Amino acid sequence: MNRDEALTLLENSGMDIKEVEGIFYQFKEDNEVVSMVAMNLSRRTSVYDKQMGKSETLISLLNELAKSNDMSSRWAVAKNHHTKAETLEFLAKDGINLVRALVATNPNTPVSVLSKFFFDEKIVRDGLSGNPNTPLKYLLILAQDSDKMVRLRVVENPSFPLDEVAKMADDVEMNVQKAVEVRLREVK
Repeated sequence: MNRDEALTLLENSGMDIKEVEGIFYQFKEDNEVVSMVAMNLSRRTSVYDKQMGKSETLISLLNELAKSNDMSSRWAVAKNHHTKAETLEFLAKDGINLVRALVATNPNTPVSVLSKFFFDEKIVRDGLSGNPNTPLKYLLILAQDSDKMVRLRVVENPSFPLDEVAKMADDVEMNVQKAVEVRLREVK
């Protein structure tokens, strides 16, 4: 198979995962193909169905892609909910802040890593706001953040206690106020 054929095949997220694996290993040094492999893996998973696309081959490929010098591949691995904790720990040391920010959002990221991220760059800290495993002490601080989107994600975070959510009802931002209403209404 040549490179162009591989790129065309990778556009199909329904192709057999073993074929994807074969393409990856055949073109492992080609960043464009590697990036397409990562995108193929992303398209075959769903945030709504956590088991969709899960396989040992998928997890193995995610582990390999985490070592890629292609940033978009590492980015795709960092946000994938099938990525193992050990791989996320590895990506937590990535030199690209966006990769680390996506690791911060991933619920599979160990709490020990999330705690270290609180002292990272703002984009990385902001990623913590929606992660249900972020320690409460950090969520309480993020609830006071100057960025309205951070506060919104904290309100929507299922781990953020309802009594703390209620305290945010008078937020200066209408969208945060609405999110508080929705979250409090969900428990009634």
